[in-house]
Amino acid sequence: MSIEIERKYLVKGDFKKFAVKSYKIAQGFLSSVPERTVRIRVNEEKGFITVKGISNNSGTSRFEWENEISLQEAKSLLQICEPSI
Repeated sequence: MSIEIERKYLVKGDFKKFAVKSYKIAQGFLSSVPERTVRIRVNEEKGFITVKGISNNSGTSRFEWENEISLQEAKSLLQICEPSI
């Protein structure tokens, strides 16, 4: 169990020419309520499940638990995720 520290940056300029690698990420949410977000993610050939709690008052940190799951499990769970907006 850990605490996630939120760090957000605004990148300006022509940064894309410096990219050396890209890959597709598929994700969905089993629960998107702020008190407990549950996310499924497929990142290249790995699957992950992540549970996040509600943010602190300043919005800079919150509880986070993430675990690798099989690619097949992740793909199956993506099929029952909430509809995307």
